Amino acid sequence: MAADVSALPTLTGRRQGRGLRRLRRFRGVPWISLAILLGMIVAAVGGPAVSPHDPNGINLSATFVPPIWIEGGSWSHVLGTDNLGRDILSRLIAGARISLVISLYAILLSGGIGGLVGMVSGYFGGFADAAIMRLVEIQMSIPPIALGLILAAALGPGPQTVVIVIVLTYWTWYARIVRGEILSLKARDYVRFARVAGVSTGAIFRRHLAPNILNTLLVLASLQVGQVILFEASLSFLGLGVQQPDVSWGLMLADARQYIQHAWWTITLPGVAILLTCLASNMTGDWLRDLFDPRMRQA
Repeated sequence: MAADVSALPTLTGRRQGRGLRRLRRFRGVPWISLAILLGMIVAAVGGPAVSPHDPNGINLSATFVPPIWIEGGSWSHVLGTDNLGRDILSRLIAGARISLVISLYAILLSGGIGGLVGMVSGYFGGFADAAIMRLVEIQMSIPPIALGLILAAALGPGPQTVVIVIVLTYWTWYARIVRGEILSLKARDYVRFARVAGVSTGAIFRRHLAPNILNTLLVLASLQVGQVILFEASLSFLGLGVQQPDVSWGLMLADARQYIQHAWWTITLPGVAILLTCLASNMTGDWLRDLFDPRMRQA
C-alpha cells in the first residue's frame, strides 16, 4: 500500500509555525541592556572575586595612570587610577555592589509599602481612598533632595538614609498605579462573587488581587532601578549618601571633579557606568512593560 503523504505539508507547516512563534518571543529583546545589567549583577555578587585590586588600596607611586588605550596606560590598571593611585575598575565594581544593594532594599520596601497602600486605597474607596491619595499628593510635592537634606541632618548621612529617602519618595508611584489596577480588578465578576460568597478581605487580597498586580509591580520596579541608582549617586555626590571608606559611583564623581581637566577618566568612567546602567534599566523596563501589559504605556 502506498504511503499517504497528504499530511506532510500540514505537519511541515505546523512545525514552521511553531518555529516562527518561538522566534517572535525573542523579537525586541534588549540583549545589550540585559548584558549590561547581568554584568552589573556579576560585579556586585562577585565583589572581591572579580576585582583586580583592593578598591581602597592607595598607591601614591601610580597616581593618575591613564586607561590602557591611552599612551602611558598599564595592563595592571585597565581603566586607570585616581589621585590616590586607586584602581578605577576595582572601584567601579565595588560601587556596583553598593548601588545594587541599595536599589534592592529601596525598591522592595517601596513596592511593598506602596503596593499595599494602593490595594487598600483602591479596594475600600471612600474616606480611606481620599485620605491616602491626599497623602500621596503631599508626599509627591516634596522635592527629594530637600527631603534628603532634612533626613541627613536628622539621621546622619549613610546608606540607611539613602534607602529611607528613596522609599519615602517612590512608594507613592506604586500606590497610585496599584490603586488604578485595583479599581479595575474589584469590578471583575470573580471578585464580586468572592465577596458575595463571604470570602474574607484578606483572602481576596491574597488570592485574587495580589497575583494580578505582580506583573505591574515587576515592570515598575524594573523601570525604577536606573532612577534609584541615579538618585543614590546624586545624594552621595552631595555628601548625603554613602560615605568613605565605602565606594559609590556618586562619591567617585565627587572626588574626581577637581581633576577633570588633566585626568578626565576619573570622572568620565563613573559617569558612563551610571549612564549605561540607567539606559539598560529603562530599556529592559520598557520591554517588560510591552511584554506583560501594553496598557502600562499610558500609566
